[in-house]
Amino acid sequence: MITASSLRPGTRKALAYGLTAVLAFVIAALTLLPLPAPPLAIDGGDKVYHFIAFAGLMLPVATLRPKALVWMIPAALLFGASIEVLQPFVNRSRDLADFFADAAGVLAGSALGAALNRFS
Repeated sequence: MITASSLRPGTRKALAYGLTAVLAFVIAALTLLPLPAPPLAIDGGDKVYHFIAFAGLMLPVATLRPKALVWMIPAALLFGASIEVLQPFVNRSRDLADFFADAAGVLAGSALGAALNRFS
């Protein structure tokens, strides 16, 4: 079984940053392209999407490079805030609650990834 601790440091770094970059690109595309959103089963369901997206964004770095969280957490929060600032320019709505969901996801993904790293 492959665990985070069994990977070489260079492989861990490349995997952590590579996966995070791909996820950031997907999040940017999904939040900044003027596409119709899928119907939501519950009010405020898009906050769940924001939470999951940003938790997923942080998971690779938190699991494989936890020391990088000192700069990745602020970078992810800035990324989430930037998305909210840019959305009105692509006919999407700006919503402070979306940013709070992003921030909660950043913290949850960081905590989960750090725990996975510790116990792997």
